Amino acid sequence: MSRTRVHRRTLAVEGGRPVRDQLLVFGRPTIGADEIAEVTAAMTSGWLGTGPRVARFEAAFGAYLGAPGAVAVGSGTAALHLAMLVAGVGPGDEVIVPSMTFAATANAVIHTGATPVLVDVDPQSQNLDPARVEAAIGPRTAAIVPVHFAGHPCPMDRLEALARPHGIVLIEDAAHCIEGWAGGRKVGTIGDLTCFSFYVTKNITTVEGGMVTSGRSDWLDAIRVRALHGLSGSAWKRFSDAGHTHYDVVTPGFKYNMTDLHAAVGLRQLPNIERWSRHREALWDRYDEAFADLPVDRPALPGLDGDVHARHLYVLRLRLDELRADRDTVLRALHAENVGVGVHYVALHLQPYYRTAFGLRPEDFPVATDLSARTLSIPFSPGVSDTDAGDVIEAVHKVLRAYQG
Repeated sequence: MSRTRVHRRTLAVEGGRPVRDQLLVFGRPTIGADEIAEVTAAMTSGWLGTGPRVARFEAAFGAYLGAPGAVAVGSGTAALHLAMLVAGVGPGDEVIVPSMTFAATANAVIHTGATPVLVDVDPQSQNLDPARVEAAIGPRTAAIVPVHFAGHPCPMDRLEALARPHGIVLIEDAAHCIEGWAGGRKVGTIGDLTCFSFYVTKNITTVEGGMVTSGRSDWLDAIRVRALHGLSGSAWKRFSDAGHTHYDVVTPGFKYNMTDLHAAVGLRQLPNIERWSRHREALWDRYDEAFADLPVDRPALPGLDGDVHARHLYVLRLRLDELRADRDTVLRALHAENVGVGVHYVALHLQPYYRTAFGLRPEDFPVATDLSARTLSIPFSPGVSDTDAGDVIEAVHKVLRAYQG
């Protein structure tokens, strides 16, 4: 059962005593002795750049997903950019992305020279709405980028049915969805390319890093070359004990490679992924029970057979019509109670660059506009202990009860 108390105390933001003495950091990664030991081993190995640990991490991650191939890169953003480039996305093309996503999804489109076409989302899953995707497809549509928001898998069967007849490439943004399944298929094995992130807040981390999976070995080979300056051979192979070999610059590439130091962390995180997933599942259930009678909409789980939520974020949607405060006031009050929170997200069409560059208006995306004002993410990771969870629950109750009515 959830630990809650009487919530008549003065809010910390108004001078009362906070629920916690120290801040519970939102998205704090779980790093243990195994990760530290592997990083130390990498540091003393004499090889810090892209090398044997990166290769091992690629193989282990691909095996976990059951993906035909995987290439590690420096970030999830790099993964998206390279995936689009090798798929042929470029100037004159349009790429459909959800408005309710992090900037990296659309920024990557901009960096290819193509134009992002923002589409509104489903109000429950916060994923791309297939009906709106269908309406947005035009003669210049080169790719669709489904974002598995918070770990909720997108309706990939429906999106495939829209994309395939037109030869449109499906590039999944699975930054939130390593453990997810969509329609009985593992995320990472469905789209033409799938991009993952291992940033510090993700379900497993390499501190900074990303991965691209695909059934197209030619695309993966091209990503590997473009990720390291466009060189024809990897640095590890050129300077290993096999002897020095010259390289050719075959394309103007990028500095997007993953290092062995980062892969060292990932190698020790990956074996914990299912155990940590079970922890988040139990925490999800505890939160669901605790918040059932509060003025919030709790996150939805998939309703389709064969779908598995990766449970990356636990996102509350405040019922502002039942509160005497806006989302940011609630956010500040929770932080004053020493409970860290996040916002996922203020939609792209509301951001200054996209609003101005593409002439977008809040009313063009009513669902994403509404969600942008109401969404609030609370601590939700393997590092959240039973005591921490009790503090989160108490703080959410204390703040929302104070502003209710």
